[in-house]
Parts: sequence; structure tokens; C-alpha cells
Amino acid sequence: MAFTDVKEVFGKMPEVFNANAAQGLDAVFQFDITGENGGKWNVIVKDGTCEVKEGTHESPAVTLTMSGDTWLGMVNKEVNGMQAFMSGQLKAAGDIMLAQRIEQLFPL
Repeated sequence: MAFTDVKEVFGKMPEVFNANAAQGLDAVFQFDITGENGGKWNVIVKDGTCEVKEGTHESPAVTLTMSGDTWLGMVNKEVNGMQAFMSGQLKAAGDIMLAQRIEQLFPL
């Protein structure tokens, strides 16, 4: 099932969270989704658990900024995250290596 709503994706993330992939990980991911259907969410991964909150976290390990269309494209496997980054559709600040683990942590 393809996602069509950004907020729906963040609501689904705790359900699909892969605790095994999060072993030893203590990190905060900040997602700044721009444009229509956008918003700000932070995802806290700690001690094999995941918590998704709407809003901006004060000290994220990595911040990802992209349009709602880019985010939905990535989640729906229509857009490659590395290509989006290289083409400027996705901006990352902080621990970029951590950002590469999102797909393993949240197999949507």
C-alpha cells in the first residue's frame, strides 16, 4: 500500500520499528518536511524503543529536510534516498551515516 499522507507515515513508524536494528542506538532523528502536507517530526530511538513526536527536538543527531513529495517517494520506494541527497532534494545536517540506517530501522 502506497503512502499518500506525510503524517500517516510518521504514525506508522512505531508499528514497523525494527528493535533488532536499533540495538545500542541512542539517537534523535529530526524530519523537517516542507511544502503542502509538511510539518516537523522527531523520532527518538533509545534502548530498543522508538517514540515519534510532532515538532522540533532541541538536539537531534541528524536533521533531514525535504519536501513532502520527496519523503513520500522515498517511503514508497519510488525515490532513492542517496539520489535525492545528491540531487539536493534531501538535505541532511549532523550524522549523515545515522540517516542511512532509517530504512533498516523503519521498514515501511
